[in-house]
Amino acid sequence: MNTIRMGKTASIILLFIALLSPGFFAAAQTLPPVESAPPNTAYQPAFKGQTRAPGIQTETPYQVTILSTKLRQPWGITALPDGRLIITEKSGTLRIANGDGSLSSPIGGFPALDDRRQGGLLDVGLSPDFESSRMLYFTLAELNAEGSLTAVGRGRLAEDESQIENFEIIYRAIPYFNNSMHFGSRLVFASDGTLFVSTGERSDLATRPMAQMLDNGYGKIVRLTTDGQPAPGNPFLNQPGILPEIFSYGHRNGQGLAIHPVTGELWQSEMGPRGGDELNLILPGVNYGWPIISYGIEYSGALIGAGITRQDGMQQPVYYWDPVLAPSGMTFYASETIPEWQNNLFIGGLASKHISRLVLDGQKVIGEERLLSGEGQRFRDLAEGSDGALYAVTDEGRLYRIGR
Repeated sequence: MNTIRMGKTASIILLFIALLSPGFFAAAQTLPPVESAPPNTAYQPAFKGQTRAPGIQTETPYQVTILSTKLRQPWGITALPDGRLIITEKSGTLRIANGDGSLSSPIGGFPALDDRRQGGLLDVGLSPDFESSRMLYFTLAELNAEGSLTAVGRGRLAEDESQIENFEIIYRAIPYFNNSMHFGSRLVFASDGTLFVSTGERSDLATRPMAQMLDNGYGKIVRLTTDGQPAPGNPFLNQPGILPEIFSYGHRNGQGLAIHPVTGELWQSEMGPRGGDELNLILPGVNYGWPIISYGIEYSGALIGAGITRQDGMQQPVYYWDPVLAPSGMTFYASETIPEWQNNLFIGGLASKHISRLVLDGQKVIGEERLLSGEGQRFRDLAEGSDGALYAVTDEGRLYRIGR
């Protein structure tokens, strides 16, 4: 294992303050914004602090350890009750990582996948009754003769952990489409046992407008029961012509979902085009605007639609990045092990090759820090372990432990 020592020691007085008020010191000791490069656009934020929040720096000493370099294109990571980690690999296998970084043999049992480009076996989550049922939930790019789509499946982890048993697809974000882009595919269970899943709009000019339409599963966040049915209380239940599983819409490609450990709010990270990556607070029935409003532009430099950033009836992002973070998986830090991190949001950055730490004050970002920016890795997903450390996987196959 490769260990890197990070952080600087705070004085006893300042550490005492931080212990009394988690997050206080980090928010108070502000620096210039971490982003100094020019933006792609001249768009102005809708409100102060919507982009380029003050910079912050972690004061508590912590260590960064590379536990493994042997994963094959990992995509999702979550902690098991016994402290081990379960990790998906895009090609269609699952691995279990021990605390020392040793990996299980590849675990299979999945159907045909579209594992080109952004597809494959994607996220993984534990059933709320995992300790008795051993059920795992997955998102994947399901493949058939018509193309592919974002699907949700579940299966039982065998007693000997050699395979996933009785795998079944319980939800499909229709329709099928023949490309390999923008599957979204993050999943998270709420405290009431319902399942939130993000989908993408499939990155095609023909499919992009479908993010604004309510008769399809593209560019949405859906809320499901554990059997894959529309969850009771969804905002569009029993409305003709509208898919009842839809919870919010107008999304581009959300690869991050996390629930705040105190408020229970659902937060989402969403990839924009060239600029305009977003952090959103997800509310039921709300339209998040893509592709009508955006703080980004086309990769060619052309405007997105009419080139507007606001419209009545469309929700503004809580925060946006330009240039991009390329946000993927994210997690709130709930542990008391590093008090100044408590309830902070950590987001894996792909093209940006760092982890973004955000300090929130209610529904506003008040500080941003870049972690592991010298590692040169595309950070795909993060999870908090039972030991109070953060664990991260990268596209290049690394598993990191970040903590005390």
